[in-house]
Amino acid sequence: MISFSLKCAKGHEFEAWFRNGETYETQVAAGEVACPACGGTTVEKAPMAPRLVKARGDGAERTALAVAEMRKALGDLRRQVENKCDYVGADFPEQARKIHYGETPARPIYGEASPDQASELRDEGIEIATIPWVETGDA
Repeated sequence: MISFSLKCAKGHEFEAWFRNGETYETQVAAGEVACPACGGTTVEKAPMAPRLVKARGDGAERTALAVAEMRKALGDLRRQVENKCDYVGADFPEQARKIHYGETPARPIYGEASPDQASELRDEGIEIATIPWVETGDA
């Protein structure tokens, strides 16, 4: 369903619901859409952003699909990080600092840091990213 803002020849504005844009065109051409204020059947769309109403189960299905796609993307990202970066575990904050300050050669690393440790690294200008670590299905 779609809602259009309409305007009659006398300038009255109102909303009406239609199955789709084609239904709107057919009903207006047949004079089946009347202004509730004056009864006039000469109407046109008023400037607006249309609002769509989805079928009842549609939202849940889209949400489930979006969650599944996000989990897959995060799993793919995890595999890439594990394949291309060195795991430094709980030593991540210290290793990130050593790389940032040139005390050790630059290389991609990953590991664990508490929220406070991550905040401190960012405050020092060290660029890090926090990634939700989802199970990849390889376990």
